[in-house]
Formats: sequence, C-alpha cells, structure tokens
Amino acid sequence: MGAGSVAVVVTEEIGVPSWDLYELSIPCTVFGKPQPDLADPWYDLRLCGTGAGAQEGQESADGHGLTLRTRYGLDDLADADTVIVPSVPDPCVDEGRPLPEGLVDALRRAHDAGARMVSLCTGAFALAEAGLLDGRRATAHWMHTDRLAERYPKVQVDESVLYVDDGDVLTSAGLTAGLDLCLHLVRRDLGAHVANQLARRMVVPAHRPGGQAQFIELSVPPSDDEGLAPVLQWARANLDRPLTVADLARRASMSPRTFYRRLQAATGTTPLQWLLDQRLGRARSLLESTDLPIEKVGEFSGLGTANNLRHHFLKHVGVSPGDYRRAFPGAPPGGGGRTRA
Repeated sequence: MGAGSVAVVVTEEIGVPSWDLYELSIPCTVFGKPQPDLADPWYDLRLCGTGAGAQEGQESADGHGLTLRTRYGLDDLADADTVIVPSVPDPCVDEGRPLPEGLVDALRRAHDAGARMVSLCTGAFALAEAGLLDGRRATAHWMHTDRLAERYPKVQVDESVLYVDDGDVLTSAGLTAGLDLCLHLVRRDLGAHVANQLARRMVVPAHRPGGQAQFIELSVPPSDDEGLAPVLQWARANLDRPLTVADLARRASMSPRTFYRRLQAATGTTPLQWLLDQRLGRARSLLESTDLPIEKVGEFSGLGTANNLRHHFLKHVGVSPGDYRRAFPGAPPGGGGRTRA
C-alpha cells in the first residue's frame, strides 16, 4: 500500500478525557512523526473532530480542563487512505449513549470510498455501529468485549487476541495492543525492516502477532529468570538450525514441560508458534533486504525448502514470498546475503 493519509477520529465534542489520551497518542506517534530515513514521504496524519470543538468556558469531560481543536472534520474522513477510531466516549460504551452525530455516517462513507478502517480499544463500538464489523471477526479490550458482543450480535467478537486483521477492517484490544496494531499497519504498508526500525526507536517489541493472548501472566520474561531470556536470544541468532522444544529446554536447563509453561506465561504463545513467528520475521527481512534466492531465504530463516517457505507465507502472510519481495523493492539492508544495488 505504501505510506498514505491517516485520519484519526477525535470523538469527544467537548473534551478528551485524560485516560483516553494513550490510545489517541499511539497513532499520532506512529504515523505523525516524519521518518524520512525510513520512508519518504511518511504518512500524512490528520486529526478529525466530530464537532465544532470546545467553546470558551466549557470544561473537558474529566474536569481537567483538557480540550483539543482540530483543523479537520468528519467530511475529511472520506479522503483518507486509513481511518482510525482510537476510542469512543465512556458513556457510549457503558450507558449506550448514542455516538456523536454524523460520525456513523462519516465512517460508512469513508469505507465506501475505499478507506482502510481501524479501531483501537473501544473504537470498535463505532465501527460496529456503522455496520462495518457485521459478519467479521473483531476484538476490543477484554473488559468491553462482552458488551460489544451483546450489543452487536452480528459481530464475531474474539476477546482473546491482541488485534484482528480482516483486510480492509482491523480492530485491536486496548492500550498497548493498539500500538501493536499500528506497527502491524506499518509492516503491511512499508515492510518489516521499516516497522522493526520504528519499533526500535520507540523502544517496544518489533512484532507481537495479533493472535497472541490479551491477558497473560507476563508480557516479557521476568527479570529474575536467568534461563528464559538468554535462550530466546540464542534461538533468534540460530533460527537456521533445526530447533526443537527439547533443544531449547535443555539449553535453558529446564524440563520441556517447564520451558513450555514459562514461555507461554511470558509471551502468551507456545514455543513452536514463537519459533514460527521469529522465522517468518527473519524471512520477511531477508526478502526485503537481499537478493538471496527463495531457497536460501527458507534455509537461513529455518523454514526449510522453498515449498515450505511458500506454504507458510501463503498461510500466515497471505502472499507468496516472490509477491512479498516485489511489494518492497529496494528496501534498506536488514539481513544477510547479497543486498540489492
């Protein structure tokens, strides 16, 4: 797709509650700050308000005096390549208060015009109200998924995942899962190398798969666990080797059962799925940044033969390795082998 215009909906007509600023700031940080050394042009970010903005003397919804004024309104959504709804006002979720006037129609018009529609956290309620989630799998913060499913029975609500990519409509859980989804969008648009470099600048994990569980015991290995983190680092450096759960457990000086339990508690996924995710990420980087033959990409990433690489790419990425490479020509070097001229 490439970098394009991103319209972020600000749904509070009077003020933005301070607790909603996190979701609002995520797309502003990911898409709003130019990164000319990674991609030029970068995204064109627009904040689009649902009303005329706060009037003099009006207080923000949380009583902290915080208001936002925007240059753009709901009519500008239809011109955007991507529309993001970070959240909706709490009364719309908790009390069933109608969404801001005109927002639902504006979302429908944007979707009809070809925009990619995205929600973070409770923004899913706006997409659902517009009918854009009917018959689709979607998610939101786990605290709100029961209410979302009850209010919109045509939506296939999955409370267990970080985000859902349904092509032209994407939804995420709350808080940091919204950052995972935004980085996923960058990965889709500009490739794994750009997304990885951006994540590094933001000091966050480069890629948490959407299917990872929302609610896990720990998001990262515990600081006093001297066995798990080193072995994961070693595994990333040796993805081209035939690794098994028993091999990793032995290197961590754990039983396979204990290693399985600790990794699942730390990452929300199984050891085999974790290895597959790492290998797919390595393959993406090699396809973007080198001219290595497909067979070598499969070998160096640990995915095996060219046929096996194609199988996993078609299943998990949605395109063949060759089509993926053609989508990101001339990417900066990010892997081993012969880089492109």
